Amino acid sequence: MSMDIIIAGFGGQGILFAGKMIAYCGMLEEKYVSWLPSYGPEMRGGTASCSVCVDEKNPIGCPMVSEPKLLMAMNLPSFNKYINDVAADGYVVYDSALINAEVERKDLKVYAIPATNMAMENGLKGLANIILLGQAIKAAGFTTLDSMIDAITKSIPAKKAHLLEPNIKALKMGYEY
Repeated sequence: MSMDIIIAGFGGQGILFAGKMIAYCGMLEEKYVSWLPSYGPEMRGGTASCSVCVDEKNPIGCPMVSEPKLLMAMNLPSFNKYINDVAADGYVVYDSALINAEVERKDLKVYAIPATNMAMENGLKGLANIILLGQAIKAAGFTTLDSMIDAITKSIPAKKAHLLEPNIKALKMGYEY
């Protein structure tokens, strides 16, 4: 299986972290991976995106994704920018709490999840990205929930160990939505 992914939103929403988790998970599964971040000079509030490529059999020739099989969008400008680039029969997973839009294309599998609201209502402020990631895993099937939990567990440093359980809870919430 090969999966080209674009994750996009505002800086500060955890866009790059979600992409790094997908890439790290792929590495743990001994797949070929690439992760290419893109962000403006602003630290928070500016645009942020990343391209992630995961392939079971073939090395990644180019880390840039122009026709994603999966789009994860966390704000309306990103949704509008990338929606027409998604490959036919691709997946779109977006935060419906922040994006009030309908996908007009009929050749996509669309998953709207109110990730930001879910995060706030469950004491998981700042983890809407991980909720969205859980839904993307279930929708597109590029990895398993257990593999992503393993990746998150191995990537959170000891000084931030208190963030492990909230991240796992958020991931499961998105997966089970």
